[in-house]
Amino acid sequence: MKADRVLETCLYVDDLDEAADFYSRVLGLDLHSRQKGRHVFMRCGESMLLLFSVDGVRRGSDNVPGHGADGPGHVAFGATDRTIDQWRDKLIGEGIAIERDVDWPGGGRSIYFRDPSGNSLEFVTPATWDLPDDRDPPPHMSES
Repeated sequence: MKADRVLETCLYVDDLDEAADFYSRVLGLDLHSRQKGRHVFMRCGESMLLLFSVDGVRRGSDNVPGHGADGPGHVAFGATDRTIDQWRDKLIGEGIAIERDVDWPGGGRSIYFRDPSGNSLEFVTPATWDLPDDRDPPPHMSES
């Protein structure tokens, strides 16, 4: 047996309401659930992005061991060759600075930006990792 996908990943944020707004309004993720002062869980395609209050999960609970991270985290969202420039334009239109726009030597492209808590976010094309670019753009992204 071997693991074949990442089902969920998490970031730690300073302000849950601000994070929920950013990930919903800017990135188009759907809210799955929320617990005041602890977490906001967002659907991202066929996986989940868990946004935890920095202090909300360190001590753990009966069901989940304590966890956390210090400093900014990183998540890379998939984009296609057809949508990466649309994402770049949308982010700029939202007043979000693009920190880096990278054309990778082996193919593929990345754009890096930050969420309101300072986490490093990226849109990356599959060719960066020698993966097929066979996905259609998400319904909210239009073809140019």
